[in-house]
Amino acid sequence: MDSIEKGQKMHSERIMIVDDEKSLRWSLTERLKREGYDVKGAEDGKSAMNLLKDESFDLIMLDQCLPDMDGMDILRHTKEEYPDLLVIIITAYGSVDSAVDFMKVGAYDYFKKPVNFDKLVITINNALETTKLRREIKELKEKLQHEYGETRMVGKSRCMQDVFDTVAKIAKTGASTILITGESGTGKSLLARMIHENSDRASGPFMQIICSSVPETLLESELMGYEKGAFTDAKNSKKGLLELADGGTLFLDEVGDMPLTLQAKILYFLEERSFKRVGGLKDINVDVRVIAATNQELKPAIQEKRFREDLYYRLNIINLNLAPLRERKEEIPILADMLIEEFNKKFRKDVKSISRSALNVLMQYNWPGNIRELRNCIERAMLLGNKKEIVIEDLPLDLRDDKCLLRKQRMCALPPEGIDFYALEKDLVKQALDLCSSNRTHAARLLGMTRDQICYRIEKYDLEDGYKEYAPGNKEYKKELEEEPLAMAKTI
Repeated sequence: MDSIEKGQKMHSERIMIVDDEKSLRWSLTERLKREGYDVKGAEDGKSAMNLLKDESFDLIMLDQCLPDMDGMDILRHTKEEYPDLLVIIITAYGSVDSAVDFMKVGAYDYFKKPVNFDKLVITINNALETTKLRREIKELKEKLQHEYGETRMVGKSRCMQDVFDTVAKIAKTGASTILITGESGTGKSLLARMIHENSDRASGPFMQIICSSVPETLLESELMGYEKGAFTDAKNSKKGLLELADGGTLFLDEVGDMPLTLQAKILYFLEERSFKRVGGLKDINVDVRVIAATNQELKPAIQEKRFREDLYYRLNIINLNLAPLRERKEEIPILADMLIEEFNKKFRKDVKSISRSALNVLMQYNWPGNIRELRNCIERAMLLGNKKEIVIEDLPLDLRDDKCLLRKQRMCALPPEGIDFYALEKDLVKQALDLCSSNRTHAARLLGMTRDQICYRIEKYDLEDGYKEYAPGNKEYKKELEEEPLAMAKTI
């Protein structure tokens, strides 16, 4: 009974054996079939080339000397046309020099005849497992590119366009440190990944750590790694994120919460591009771009001795600031459409749009949680709603409170022909003067104007008789100019 019948896993990988020696070709085929592989044979180079045109393979066992072609020529052609295809060379005339030549062209490994079948099977298993992992990593990166690439971060506001322009300039450069600032929920981690995915480091790793979520005692070992015996539970050496991110990007989220002792070590790394593992004596050099992000104001933290000033200036070589959503509300309709599309796929829904009245509520809300809060709002509305359109009733209660609804009602109550701006301005000036007992200085402050500006409007709208001005020489007039703004509040 063969190994497959005994319950071994059936492999999906396909192998081609190219060898003019029929007995060896048959023996290898039978052994690999017992291992669960799909195997086909070719007796010369021409047959192998024809098979490659008609079928797909994951690995080729290639004889160095064939009746019609040289193995090196076949290897070169294979690596040019099928770069991901693994090739293992088998020959009866091997030497160290020829082995090196084959490996330089792209051969995975090199075996001399007579072949040790057990070692060959182990090599094939390892080679195909490596290819499988690489394929999975590639697919994952493509997925991440779709999820986090530039197309997934939208923004038509001037401030966001400025950010995108800067990212386009720095992504391809050798900028080693970047600082992203902005309130929580504005998309700092998304922007960091966007920079990585659009840079020449995109094929490298993207490692992320939230400095505030890891205990201070563990943060250093997570970043720097540790040597065996460095502390009680360190039974084996471990690489840190700095080492794992070699050739790629390390994202330090919430860097403002990093302890001072570790800040000094990060500063040393940024300046020297080397570090030591916890408990280690050897300097480790890596090529890593560091992107840091914070929702804190770091300058006050520097004054309070919670953040190192030298580290701040080392990180802040290039600064990208993400404005809060309340300052770029024109993006809300675009973001809402994008989120509806995303959650339609995720929850298998068929929501077409968001109603005008519901969108008005979203536009009026202040969004203290920024895009993250908007995302949660749309997700909730789509989970609880049962229509093709998101309506006001689907929104959370704190968005559709009395104030929001009152603003909405006022907007809807506007006459179709619009309003008279000058009549509105005149009415506001009169209301301010009434509230301030004709005190023009206080009324001006109430409306955010200067005294001259409100005097101009009193004359413009012929309000002189109703709100007489104090004479310039009058003591009360001088007293009015000297009064503090607090007096206005008391008057009101």
